[in-house]
Amino acid sequence: MRKSAATLEGGRTRTGPRPRTVPLALLLPALLGLAFLLLPLVALLIRTPWSTLPGQLTSPGVWQALRLSLVCATMATALSLVIGVPLAWLLARTDFPGRGLVRALVTLPLVLPPVVGGVALLLALGRNGVVGQWLDAWFGITLPFTTAGVVIAETFVAMPFLVISVEGTLRAADPRYEEAATTLGASRFTAFRRVTLPLIAPGIAAGSVLAWARALGEFGATITFAGNFPGRTQTMPLAVYLALQNDPAAAIALSLVLLTVSIAVLAALKDRWITPS
Repeated sequence: MRKSAATLEGGRTRTGPRPRTVPLALLLPALLGLAFLLLPLVALLIRTPWSTLPGQLTSPGVWQALRLSLVCATMATALSLVIGVPLAWLLARTDFPGRGLVRALVTLPLVLPPVVGGVALLLALGRNGVVGQWLDAWFGITLPFTTAGVVIAETFVAMPFLVISVEGTLRAADPRYEEAATTLGASRFTAFRRVTLPLIAPGIAAGSVLAWARALGEFGATITFAGNFPGRTQTMPLAVYLALQNDPAAAIALSLVLLTVSIAVLAALKDRWITPS
């Protein structure tokens, strides 16, 4: 009988060739699942008004929402990098009481309904919020229903993607390089900046792209915390929602843009996130 795995040096194994035949009991549900996922996307492409698409995409409202979405998603990604990379390093390289709980709280926005996240942001950073009341009283800063509020909402839901990616890369990186640098006289921060960052650059890049894509598609927390004001807080997902009620053709055009961006992100990450090594 042919073995399904071959034994390598050191006791490791590698899988053998994939089976050429697929059981019908597995093939049919698999094809059904594929059709279930692809059918809405195919329908979007079929119903796209290709003849009027250029005009739809160049209309002032669509361009305004597109520009605001790109700017806010980029700013949210930059903010996630500034505070997310150190947080990932803390989780991966240090041992402190309650680290498991902290990691769970960091990843909570991944499973938290976005609308709930928006409500939580309002209670924390709103004008009468736990922190927001002091920001308003001391510095005159009001975050809800502003462009800055969009960035905050998108950062809240997108940063966990960056933290998870960078933490995983840090755990895979050999910490002895950092230890060698500190032995030679470098400070911990210098070792992080000169040694660790170049080692984990691919993970940071992958996490940044994922965070950017998540921020670009954010809807629930944004509309709850920042509202839906054209030119100020109306991002592309919010514009799709509004256009679907009044101008379905514009909603389809905006949806097609978001679909194109999502496909581009998956294509860029297929070797680092989607495809197993």
